[in-house]
Amino acid sequence: MKIQDDEIRAIVAQTLAEQQRVQQESVDAIVLKAVTSVLASFGIEDDDRKELRADFQHLRRWRKSVEQAQSYTFKAVITVIATGLMGAVWLGVKVVLGK
Repeated sequence: MKIQDDEIRAIVAQTLAEQQRVQQESVDAIVLKAVTSVLASFGIEDDDRKELRADFQHLRRWRKSVEQAQSYTFKAVITVIATGLMGAVWLGVKVVLGK
């Protein structure tokens, strides 16, 4: 009773696939437990997920608005400096031409 190579390969492939599936389920369970314990150590329970998500969304909006304000401030400072320089050049030209 000889088993053909194709049948052996199929059996080995099936066994490896099952072993990988079991291992992946184990890894998923460990990661879920680790994340849950870390969040619990911060005082965040499973029921607080919606509030946690809302908090992170609020922080993201706040961060983006601060970045936008910094950008506008930088542009305003550059504009003031450029305007001051142009005014100084204009006054210099008026003084030179006025003499």
